[in-house]
Amino acid sequence: MRRRSRSWCGPGLGLALVVGAAPALAEEPAAGLVTGSSATSGSTDVATSGFEAAAKEPEIEDKNATELKLSAGGLLARGNSRSLSLTGAGKLRLRREDNQLSAATAGNYGQSAATPDGRERATVENLQGKLRYDRFVAAGFAVFLATSALRDRFQGLDLRLNLDPGFAYYVIDAEKHQLWAELGYDLQYDVRRSEALVAAAAAGEPQAETETRHSVRGFLGYENSLNDAVVFATGAEALVAPADTSQWRLVWDTSLTSQLAGNFSLATSLTVRYDHAPLPEVKRTDVVSAVSLVYQLL
Repeated sequence: MRRRSRSWCGPGLGLALVVGAAPALAEEPAAGLVTGSSATSGSTDVATSGFEAAAKEPEIEDKNATELKLSAGGLLARGNSRSLSLTGAGKLRLRREDNQLSAATAGNYGQSAATPDGRERATVENLQGKLRYDRFVAAGFAVFLATSALRDRFQGLDLRLNLDPGFAYYVIDAEKHQLWAELGYDLQYDVRRSEALVAAAAAGEPQAETETRHSVRGFLGYENSLNDAVVFATGAEALVAPADTSQWRLVWDTSLTSQLAGNFSLATSLTVRYDHAPLPEVKRTDVVSAVSLVYQLL
């Protein structure tokens, strides 16, 4: 029986640094992430299967920008139970006139033992990366091309590669209030781990080592700076394979960022992923939560 992937997040705290940023009227949602303007979302998932929130088109004075964000965090527990969790992430955004390039990477690792003398076993182990190009073609409209890669032991994946072209339209595109929709195509290529194939065969459902999926992708995002200190953001994504409608996936992400004092903020996030046709012995639903203490350097 395979172990269900679980997030290390909870009472752990993360630290984020922001370096080299051009002045901007409002924080732009990084490609593929739902974030707030005061701090990061607290989430370290960047290689979702096409969760590609289009970057908000900056105002004229924001055209050129260079931003780099780095974050790291961890949790250590010893005593009646033992656990260790580590996470790290980075995001880059380059904007030049109507062209924008975004990149993101993240890694998560966790291990735990339920008894003081028990052997600690890995419970979280993944590495993710994302690259996206946006071209703003008219007021409210943008086209984009994104690619992401994921390696996740507990999803049974040596590699999940996604290619996502599409276009976005902003219904509301104000400085502190955005509502937008995306429509596009998702190409997914999976390389399964050998132990996942063995478990599937043992369950009487043998699987191929690789699989390719073609899906229609839709996304709806919303972000609101409720006041100068609080930002709420949420987004939902659906991917459906036209050739086999039993293969569909949903991703919902939400975050709330609150400024504490000075450059310190508290960021909380929740991500729910549902895969209607996962590998045998793999749960359909994963829930990832995070609480982060964030320090903004620049």
